[in-house]
This record gives sequence, structure tokens and C-alpha cells, in this order.
Amino acid sequence: MWLVLPGALLALSLALTSCSSLPPLEGRVASTAIVDTDDTRLGKALMPLTMAHPGLAGIHALADGRDAFAARAVLAQAADRSLDVQYYIWRDDTTGRLMFDALRSAAERGVRVRLLLDDNNTAGLDGALAALDAHPMIEVRLFNPNGIRSVRAAGMAADFMRLNRRMHNKSFTADNQVTIIGGRNVGDEYFGAAGEISFADLDVIAAGPVVRAVSDDFDLYWNSPSAYPLVLLAPDAVAAPALKPDAEAQAYIEAIKRSAFLEQLVEGSLPLEWARTRFVSDDPAKVMGTAAPEANIAFKLKDLLGEPQRSLDLVSPYFVPGKEGAAAFVDLAKKGTRTRILTNSLEATDVAAVHAGYAKWRKPLLESGVTLYELRREATDEPSRGKRGSGSGIGSSDASLHAKTFGVDGNRIFVGSFNFDQRSIHLNTEMGMVIDSPALATRLTETLDRTLPTRAYEVKLDDRGSVVWLERRGDQVIRHETEPGASWFKRAAVKALSWLPIDWLL
Repeated sequence: MWLVLPGALLALSLALTSCSSLPPLEGRVASTAIVDTDDTRLGKALMPLTMAHPGLAGIHALADGRDAFAARAVLAQAADRSLDVQYYIWRDDTTGRLMFDALRSAAERGVRVRLLLDDNNTAGLDGALAALDAHPMIEVRLFNPNGIRSVRAAGMAADFMRLNRRMHNKSFTADNQVTIIGGRNVGDEYFGAAGEISFADLDVIAAGPVVRAVSDDFDLYWNSPSAYPLVLLAPDAVAAPALKPDAEAQAYIEAIKRSAFLEQLVEGSLPLEWARTRFVSDDPAKVMGTAAPEANIAFKLKDLLGEPQRSLDLVSPYFVPGKEGAAAFVDLAKKGTRTRILTNSLEATDVAAVHAGYAKWRKPLLESGVTLYELRREATDEPSRGKRGSGSGIGSSDASLHAKTFGVDGNRIFVGSFNFDQRSIHLNTEMGMVIDSPALATRLTETLDRTLPTRAYEVKLDDRGSVVWLERRGDQVIRHETEPGASWFKRAAVKALSWLPIDWLL
């Protein structure tokens, strides 16, 4: 028996490896961004503005989920030549299907649509993607795909080291004229149409020369060896029929139509902050582990942002600094740089395991003078589905932080997909923009000053050196001596995970 078992395991391993192999890329046609678009509707509308601000980008922050959806929908309607769309997650839910419809409608007008999705979260989407891909003006590619479509776990087991690395990039670019990048994926929880959780997130809409850099980066990923045409991976996928918007979708559409932001966007009166803006991203070869160290986004960000002298405000939903990162924050604080960090509390995070990689660094950070806040999970004004009394789909959802941004010295700000964790630093590809704007950096600081006392726990050390959480409710301050809002079992599980050498995965 014991002699047979190793042989059987070896045979199973070989079988899985064989099944998980990817098809050759022969026949895949390279394509690039359509750059001659100054005569499009977007090009004509933006030309006077870009000429009045040479070399600068026009930036507008998208903090509201509905506004973020409306911005993408309007860009899809306004595009004349091309839409280049790149995401880590695309949900098969209300907003995901509405956005699929927006891409299809653009293609019907003759717009070329290139859709690049990371394959980690596409289970169950092959039919919907096949329906899009069947349109002559739409091509769908999957990045770093799983070779076993039916049983994803088997593919992950057979090729873990490759499939553990993901494309976390998020961008939506119309006619090489306007782009949206930031923290949001495509799904109800990102666009204010969620059920139990609504993410507090941040994107920016940008116009100007930085858009060409985003388009060039999209081309790099689209034509990379890791981008596989859907038809090669799922040749037998049955195209799913397009569904008419249901009552929930109609309610959401009506809510979007009432948005003051949508009116500004359509009328062309949206206020823009014109600033020097640098686009930054990882080399797509990072998912194969072959990118040069200097191509790492963390390396580039350190160079572009410089070392903070007066202040650093960092917002990261998944915060796993590791030994080197924690030492850097400690050093900043000891030098007198006001260092403030906001991340999710254990009750608010949607990935409890990541909390284990963060919790162990709280004490040394606090001892050095770093200010720590953890977002509370409580009702927001975002719409909700599936809650009692919500009726038309408008209600409240619990909040979880998903924005990735940081401000330096009140002068510069980063917005993008990059979490300050080991996965973003070493495993996943990321992207974002460094914006030299005192106005935007000051707005971030003022927003944190105003909202943190009432929306987050302040994490402190008591007289005995133990971690405590202060919750402010009006004039009352409630002190918690254990992770607030989390069960004993959840706290114990996180504690156990913190003892394991898994930070590199988080």
C-alpha cells in the first residue's frame, strides 16, 4: 500500500500538470491603441482644455460609487473609436451586466472594444464573455489564465506558483482621450449597488498626455505572453443570451440618472484639477517572476514620491508592511514626519487572513509614533440589495475600505490599485498615478481629519503597552481592549495565522 501511494500521487500530479497546460498563442493578432482620435467627440471637447494646460493632466476624483459607474457609462457612450478596458474582477451582477451592455452598445456603433480581464475571478463568466467576444468589434483576452476551466482548484494546485500571481490593474480608457483608474473593480459593491458590503473606494478620471501612457501600458499587457484570447481557452463556450435589465437594474439606472455628477459630466462642466501627473505600473512579466527589480511599482513609487519630510497619509485596505516596510514607517515617525495610516479593522475587512499579516506590526508602529486608524464596519448611505425594507433596492450597506491612496507632504498624491502589502509589492501587477497637486493632497488630509474620528477606531497603546481601540460616539469615547466587532473565534483564527510564515502571500 505504502509503495503504491507515492506512485499514485505522482501520476495524479503529472495528470494535473498535463491538463493545466495552456494552448499555444499561434494565430493571436497583436493590436495597439488607436491614437489618431483628436477628431472624436471627446477629442474635440478636450482639445481647448489640454491646449490651455500644456503637459498637464486634468484630474477629477471619483469617491462616490454611483458617480464612478456613471463616469464609465458616459465614456462608453461617448467613445467613437475605441474602448480599452482592463480589470482584476468583473462580477456577473447588476452593474457588471450593465457595463457589459455598455461595451456591447459601443461596439454596435462601430467602436473597437478590447477587454482584458485577469482570469482569477472569471469562473462562471465564460458564456457572457463568449457572447461579447462573438461581436466582430469586441475581443476578450484573459490574463495569466487557469488551464483547467471546469475545476479551477485543480488548475491552481497544478500550477500554484504561476497562478498565485495576478493582474490587479484597473483602467477604463475611451478614444485614448480620457481614462479612469483607481481601486475599483466592476461589481455592485464598488458602485453603490451592493448587498451586505459597500466598498469605500477611490478612482480618478484623467484627461491629457497621461492618457497616452495608460494606453501604451494597456498595449504592453494586451500583447504580452500572458494574455490569451478567450477563444483559445474556451472554444466550446456557449454564448449566454443578453438579459434585459431587471427591476433592481432599473432602480439603479434611475438613481444614476438623478445624479448631479452625471449632469455635470454630460454638460462638460465637470471641474478638473490640472496638475503634473505621472503614470506608474508594473511590467506584465512580474506575473512570470521575470521582471527586473527596477520595473517593480514599489521601486518606481519610492523614486517618484520621494521620502516624506513633513507628513505621510496612507490609506490601504490591505496593509501588510512586512519587516522592511514597518522599519521604514518607524524610521519616518522617529524623524518627526507625521505618519498616519488608515486600514480596515478586523470587523470591516473582507479578507480576514490579511489582518494576520498586519496585526503583528501594530505595536512597533505605535511605539515609534505612527498614528493608526482602523475603519469601522457600519451603515453607509450607499444603496443596498437584499436588506429588509429596501424595496426598490435603495437602503444601507456596511462599509469596508477598498481605496488605495497616499498623500506626501501636502504636495503629492498617489491613486491606483496598489495596496501596501506583500502581494502588491512582490506578486501582483499594479498601476496608478502620482499627481503633483497640493489641492488634491490637502483634500485627502482634510477628509481624513474630518472623517476618521467618527468613522474609524483610533488604535493606541495604554499605560501597560497593550493595544486598545478608541471608538468615538458623539461626546462619548468607548475603549475596546480586544478587536472590536469581531468574534472570539475570528480573533483566535487571525492570531493563529499570524504565527505562520505566510506574509509573502498576503
